[in-house]
Amino acid sequence: MRIVFMGTPEFAVPALARLCESGLTPVAVYSQPDRPSGRGLRLRRPPVAEEAGRRGLPLHQPERPQQPEEMARLEALAPDAIVTAAYGRIFGERLLALPRFGCLNLHPSLLPRYRGLSPVQRAILRGDPVTGVTLYRMVRDVDAGPVLAQRELAIGVRETAGELTMRLADLAADLLVDALPAIAAGRLSASEQDPELASYAPRLERDDGRLDWRLPAIQIERLVRALSPWPGAFTFCGAFRVKVLEVRAVDETARREPPGTVLRVGKGAPPLVAALPGAVEVLRVQAESCAAQSGDAFCCGRRLKAGDRLHACPSCPAG
Repeated sequence: MRIVFMGTPEFAVPALARLCESGLTPVAVYSQPDRPSGRGLRLRRPPVAEEAGRRGLPLHQPERPQQPEEMARLEALAPDAIVTAAYGRIFGERLLALPRFGCLNLHPSLLPRYRGLSPVQRAILRGDPVTGVTLYRMVRDVDAGPVLAQRELAIGVRETAGELTMRLADLAADLLVDALPAIAAGRLSASEQDPELASYAPRLERDDGRLDWRLPAIQIERLVRALSPWPGAFTFCGAFRVKVLEVRAVDETARREPPGTVLRVGKGAPPLVAALPGAVEVLRVQAESCAAQSGDAFCCGRRLKAGDRLHACPSCPAG
C-alpha cells in the first residue's frame, strides 16, 4: 500500500512511527514549513518533520500542498491513501480525489462530536468521562466525512489536555495500523456521520485562558486542565499576570466572600480561593518572568493574606 503521510505537531508523530514499524512506511511525508519560535524567533522544525528526518523519509514542507508543483509531485507518487493527522490544511477536490482509498484523517474525538480544532480541550471543559479517536474519509466539509473506525478512551479525573492528547495520539496510531490493511482488503466499510449529532470545537485563543472566578469551582478546575499547556489559564494579582498551572476543586459550598477572594493562606496548605459557588486550592502557578512554584510559595512571596483578591484583569472590580 503506497501511503503519503501528512502531519505537523507532536500528536501526529506516533502515527508516523507506527506506520514505519508496521511495514507501512510512507513513500513521502508532508509537514508544514519550519516556523520562527521562542524569544529568539529561531526557525523550528515541526515534530513530524523531525521524525521524518530521523527515519530518513522523503520530506516535503510546502506552504500549500495543492500548489501546482506539489500536486504534480503527489500525482507522480500515485498514493493508494493519503493519511493526515493534525496537518493543518484544508484539501480541495483534486487532492481529495487523488488516492485510490481516499484521504484519511485521524481526529481526536468520537465524531460527530467535537468537529474542529480543539476537541480534546472541549471534552475536558464539558466534563466528559470518555473521548476517543476517529479515522474517517475526508470530504470538503471539515471533519464531516464518513467514519471508518473509532476507539474510545476514558478521561482521567486530573488529566490535562496535553496529557490526554498524547494518550489519544498513541491510540490513534494503533487504530491506523489496524485499519489500513482492512481498508486495502475491502473489509472496512464507512458509515456516514449524523449531522444532527454534530458539535463543534472552535480554535482556542489566548484570552480563553482568562480565569473568571465567578465560575463554579469544578468548572475552574476543568478550565485549568483543559488549557494546559496552551493557551494556559491565567489570573491577576494586582497588576501582575499569573499563570495558573494546577488547581483542585475542594467543594461547591456557597460563601459570602466575593469570588476570587483568598480564603486561606499558609499553615502548610495550598491557598484556598473562592469561586461561585465553591472554592479551589491553587496548587501551582507561574508569575511573569519567574519559574513555576507552589501556590503557597507564591502567596508568601507576594505577601498575600486571607481577604485579598485575585481578578480576571488588572482593573477588574470583581473576580
